[in-house]
Amino acid sequence: MPALVLLGAQWGDEGKGKATDLLGGSVDYVVRYQGGNNAGHTVVVGDQKYALHLLPSGILTPECTPVIGNGVVVDPSVLFSELNGLNERGVDTSKLLISGNAHIITPYNVTVDKVTERFLGKRKIGTTGRGIGPTYADKINRVGIRIQDLYDESILTQKVEAALEVKNQLLTKLYNRRAIEAGQVVEELLGYADRLKPYVADTVLILNQALEQDKVVLFEGGQGTLLDIDHGTYPFVTSSNPTAGGACTGSGVGPTKISRVIGILKAYTTRVGSGPFPTELFDEDGDALRRIGGERGVTTGRDRRCGWFDAVIARYATRVNGLTDFFLTKLDVLTGWEEIPVCVAYEIDGKRVEELPYSQTDFHHAKPVYENLPGWSEDITKAKSFSDLPKNAQAYVKALEDMSGAPISAIGVGPGRDETIEVNSFV
Repeated sequence: MPALVLLGAQWGDEGKGKATDLLGGSVDYVVRYQGGNNAGHTVVVGDQKYALHLLPSGILTPECTPVIGNGVVVDPSVLFSELNGLNERGVDTSKLLISGNAHIITPYNVTVDKVTERFLGKRKIGTTGRGIGPTYADKINRVGIRIQDLYDESILTQKVEAALEVKNQLLTKLYNRRAIEAGQVVEELLGYADRLKPYVADTVLILNQALEQDKVVLFEGGQGTLLDIDHGTYPFVTSSNPTAGGACTGSGVGPTKISRVIGILKAYTTRVGSGPFPTELFDEDGDALRRIGGERGVTTGRDRRCGWFDAVIARYATRVNGLTDFFLTKLDVLTGWEEIPVCVAYEIDGKRVEELPYSQTDFHHAKPVYENLPGWSEDITKAKSFSDLPKNAQAYVKALEDMSGAPISAIGVGPGRDETIEVNSFV
């Protein structure tokens, strides 16, 4: 049985939560392998809508074991707030597993994130201000706090004191802020230890043993390919690797055990935060996509920037992730347009470019080259098979598939769990 990776093929917000939830009944484990509570997923089950920020989407499927892997950074207060919210709505969260090697977002990480972004002014990155980047920086600098550290007060105290020696210098002397007391941080973190303990586990061992027992494991990425710290539109990116390679390092499962990599594509393109966006619309079409698509960040609450579908980005995502399939979401949002432009290439300094330029400067100056495809006006939300779609909608999907370089195996025609056309089975 397969190990599957499911990830965003654009700038995030493609509908990964719905895709993961759709597969939840067919898989045994769903694993978040990177990011933190800066990656929101919306899942609609019946008439219920769930907004998940840190927890794997599989937590809504009773038969599934949700796992927060070692590559995730965890804010305990957010974690418990989310668990409490689900418990109050009758969702069983007792099967959750959390890697003891996952790093903790401390109060000082959040403080540093917010003051640094304000200090940058016009040069700001557009972070969520939730401490994600500073926590990953601490991890790389080897001064981070891991969940397992909560169970050795001496080690925890030493690590917090060492981290604050430098950070307090920055806060007081550069940012004119008050120093943070190490003792208060240690006390707050130790306050989470007992409640976290039932969830903490050696998830690397558990996941590898599950695969040896022919269990199905789904790895769920946060954000999207173009926000990857190495392969995204740097520096306007996240602080981890949402691409397929991150699934291995963020979970401890080797690449030879992964059999399928599924990219989630929105039928148009959106982005939250700063950075270049070639197909971004500043007109009535952009406003309509935002309004009809409900394009507001689940975690940030910010309006998403909207634009037409970008096939150059889709081809790039196919390449860097080794995608085997696409799940196309929100096709229904495009209903009503007479013609739908699709970006098939860029124009850079008067030259046509059909692949994503590696140069940040070139990408910043890229102008979209559009091909107009005929639209449709029929309601597609009740479609149960590909043949139920209007001919022009079918042609649009096929055109995107040809341009993107991997087969489209599922199509979202509405927000609900059952509003999906499955062309090929993923499992």
